[in-house]
Amino acid sequence: MTPTLDRPTGPYRRVLVKITGESFCKPGGFGIDADELTSIAGELAGATRAGAQLAVVVGGGNLIRGAELARAGAIRQATADQMGMLGTVINALALRERLAALGTPTEVMSAAPVRGVVDPFDRTRGLALLDRGTVLVLAGGTGHPFFTTDTTAALRAAELECQVLLKATKVDGVYSADPRKDPKATRFDRLTFADALAKGLKVMDATAFALCQERGVPILVFEFSKPGNIRRAAAGEPIGTLVHP
Repeated sequence: MTPTLDRPTGPYRRVLVKITGESFCKPGGFGIDADELTSIAGELAGATRAGAQLAVVVGGGNLIRGAELARAGAIRQATADQMGMLGTVINALALRERLAALGTPTEVMSAAPVRGVVDPFDRTRGLALLDRGTVLVLAGGTGHPFFTTDTTAALRAAELECQVLLKATKVDGVYSADPRKDPKATRFDRLTFADALAKGLKVMDATAFALCQERGVPILVFEFSKPGNIRRAAAGEPIGTLVHP
């Protein structure tokens, strides 16, 4: 499949949504908040009703920040990352249950094996599920330490032949500087991968960004908290910042 290289005139057929673990709790909070979980599930269900095939990569930062534990010297990095992978499985299970309650068929696959709880990631089966309209929630990161969930999202978007990677964030796109610190920061509507590199802009972590660039997977960075934005992003509406080949 050739990825879409421009903003489409209609909806994307298949998208991958990257959702941070912090989206599952109130700002500054911890754990899984029922209202936030319901909001996430409702947004995803709305996108599927609009016709998008949806794969979702979830983070686990609302439950554990492995990188912070490793930096503090409390736990070795490899172990801390494994703990973080398990955190993403917990979030994925919660999201599956809430989507099911909304009548949206959902399956969870994990790169980190948790026998008897979730199925392992299987690309062929995943493609078949997406073709049937099932939401595919992807947990366990890449299954290996030292890789972020950004990298997981880029990898799965390429493997599952998604037309775009939707990166849901706290801000409404990519800016020339941190808009929370610099009032003169300007938002870009669109950038090429080369532009983003030349300007030194932080879109995703370096490994994820390089993988998307190599595989030709566009990245749409948009604000998650605004109701309806996942549906709008999947529909190809001009929101956020599109980084494209």
